[in-house]
Amino acid sequence: MEIADVRSDAFRKYGEVLEGIDTAELLQVLDTETPCPDDGTVYVPSMPELEKLPVYSIISDHVYGGMPVEIGYCNGTNYKLNCLEWHRGSEVNVSSSDFVLLLARIDDIVGGRLDSSNVKAFKVPAGVPVLVYETTLHYAPCGHFRVVVALPRGTNTDKPAIDDRIPEDQFLWARNKWLIAHPDTAEAKQGAYIGISGENIDISGSFKP
Repeated sequence: MEIADVRSDAFRKYGEVLEGIDTAELLQVLDTETPCPDDGTVYVPSMPELEKLPVYSIISDHVYGGMPVEIGYCNGTNYKLNCLEWHRGSEVNVSSSDFVLLLARIDDIVGGRLDSSNVKAFKVPAGVPVLVYETTLHYAPCGHFRVVVALPRGTNTDKPAIDDRIPEDQFLWARNKWLIAHPDTAEAKQGAYIGISGENIDISGSFKP
């Protein structure tokens, strides 16, 4: 699979590189105080050790316009698409090593279905913070990675107890997290909405960190 760089023009409709934010302290804590599985991933929405750093207020004020945010991490090893998710509010990612994001757009979902041929791959170089727009579908990073994840506070916590009232409710998987799954995934077996058709993309032959 062709893997473009996030600094290329092709990334512009999915997100942007964040300039002027020093993430060195975030990455130091991430790399020294968080686990990184060799098989599978671990995700923590909010980590106090990351949120007490001075950069927290910079991200809150300058990226989210003063909104409360959470800063956590997604670490581990993954090379497959598996699922796609979206949030109300954009997401910040940064890592001290290269990783890949598999991305599509929310308007690629038609009739509750998305063909995986619409998914594009982008390499995020080490130390480059990116903002993934809320209209961009994404999921776990690819590679062997430790990735900082910043989102509006409360995202990816317990799913609210609501009745299905609007069509999008069928995709709700956690708080502020809507998700569609490929049928060949653990999430599908756990009851996630199966909405991805085509190949469950695997980039293990295209990218080695």
